Amino acid sequence: MKKTLITRRSLLASSAAAASLPLIGSAASAQAAWPSKPVRVVVGYPAGGQTDGIARAYSEFLTRHFGQTFVVENKGGGSGSVGAIDVKNSPPDGHTLMCTISTTMIQNRATIKNLAYDPEKDFAIFSVVKGSGLLMVVQTSSGATNLQDWIAWAKKADKVSMGTYAVGSTPHIVAFELNKQYGLKIEPIHYRGEAPMWADFMAGSIETAIGSYAVTSPVLQSGRGKLIGTTGSRLKPLPEVPTLAEQGASSKLFSVRGFTGWFAPVKTPPEIVKKLSDAMVLAGKDPKVESTLSNYYLEPASDMVEAQRQFSEESPVLLDVLKGLGIQAE
Repeated sequence: MKKTLITRRSLLASSAAAASLPLIGSAASAQAAWPSKPVRVVVGYPAGGQTDGIARAYSEFLTRHFGQTFVVENKGGGSGSVGAIDVKNSPPDGHTLMCTISTTMIQNRATIKNLAYDPEKDFAIFSVVKGSGLLMVVQTSSGATNLQDWIAWAKKADKVSMGTYAVGSTPHIVAFELNKQYGLKIEPIHYRGEAPMWADFMAGSIETAIGSYAVTSPVLQSGRGKLIGTTGSRLKPLPEVPTLAEQGASSKLFSVRGFTGWFAPVKTPPEIVKKLSDAMVLAGKDPKVESTLSNYYLEPASDMVEAQRQFSEESPVLLDVLKGLGIQAE
C-alpha cells in the first residue's frame, strides 16, 4: 500500500509540473511577441509643434519596423504633465510610451507643486533627440534687427509680452533672465505648445516669442516677425544669425540645448525597452525620419545609454538655473 501511495503522489506531482509548462511557455511567447496590439505614443503637447512632428516621424518607422501600429495621442496641458501622468498610470507592458520635451521631465520639478509623477523614478528613458537652437522672433513693428535694438525698444515700453510654449520652458526662463540682466518688464504668456503661441503672435497679441526652427519659419516667411537671435547655438540654415549669448546675454541658460525624450513606464520589461532603444537608433538611417530631422535641423535619436547620460547631466543644470532665477512652483 505504501509503495502504491508514493507512486500516486509522484504521478500527481508530475502531472502538476507538466500542467504548469504550457503556462510558462505562453507567458514567454506573449512577451516575445511584443507588440501584440497597437502601441500608444503619448505626446504631452498639441499637434503641429516640433515634439509632435518628431513623435509622428519615429512612430511611423516603428510601425513599419515592428509590424504593429504606433498611434500618436496628443495630450497637452500642465507643461506636458497631463501626458506624463497618463503614461505613469498605464500598464508597463510596452504598449504605452511617451514622447515629450525636457521641460516636462526637468523644469516641471521646479515649477509645479506636488508634481504627480517622479521624472526619474516613474519612467525608463530609452532614447533622446537632442535639441537645436531656438529662435527669438519679434514683431517687425518694433523696428529691431538684433537683441540690443530690441532691448532699447523694450525699455521704452511699459510692459512687453513674450510667448512661451510651457511654464518653465526655455522661453519662460529667457524672459526672466533678460528681465534680470537688462532691467526689462517682459511678461511671459504661456501656451499649450508652439502652434497656438505663434497663432497669437501672427494676430499681434504678443510682442515676441521663442520657438523651434520648423514651426517658426512660416512666421518669418510671412514678414510679420523679425528674427533677432537664437539660443543654444547658431543654426545651419541661418549661420549669419548670432546667438543671444554672442550678443551679450550672459546666463548659462542660453547655451543649454534641451531634448525631446522617449520614455516607457518604469516597470516595462528591460528587453522591450532595449528593443525600442535599438529601433530608435536604426530609425536614424531611415529616409523618412532623416527628412523630418533635416527639417528641424536635429541629430538622430540616441540609444538608451546616451539618453540616460544627457538626462542625468542636464537635470541639475536646468534646476539650478530655475532656482537662481527665483521661479516658484505654482
